[in-house]
Amino acid sequence: MAGRATPATRAARVAGIPFTLHEYVHDPVADSYALEAATALGLEPARVFKTLVVTVGEELTVCIVPAADSLDLRALGKRAQLAPTDRAERVTGYVAGGISPLGQRRALPTLLDDSALAFETIHVSAGRRGLEIELAPADLVALTRARVRRLRRDPRGSAS
Repeated sequence: MAGRATPATRAARVAGIPFTLHEYVHDPVADSYALEAATALGLEPARVFKTLVVTVGEELTVCIVPAADSLDLRALGKRAQLAPTDRAERVTGYVAGGISPLGQRRALPTLLDDSALAFETIHVSAGRRGLEIELAPADLVALTRARVRRLRRDPRGSAS
């Protein structure tokens, strides 16, 4: 387990929350890290969540949305956009594709898509490509102080 320890797993362990790690071989040409994780681990994509760092004005926010869905930036405000990769990596301490909502270098305001509450456990990055942490949504909310709301874009093109 020591070789798989990351700031995310250490944060979960220190908080005393139950979690399970799932490791898979990362494909460097994968288009979507979260969908790759779902496929490699044989999970339904709705239970695997991607961690996106967004700027709203000058402020950074972490948004956690299902792997197969798109973030509805309009739901965050007029000036919301994905943060530049280098800035997201610098602030969180993780590399793109391995950004975890847990154990970030600087804790950022966090939002979790409300669809996570439909599951007993969900999967998010454990802090490196090829490593996922499975935990209860309530524990993720507690550890990140996340606010829960709809973040995913309606597939018909409008937020609901």
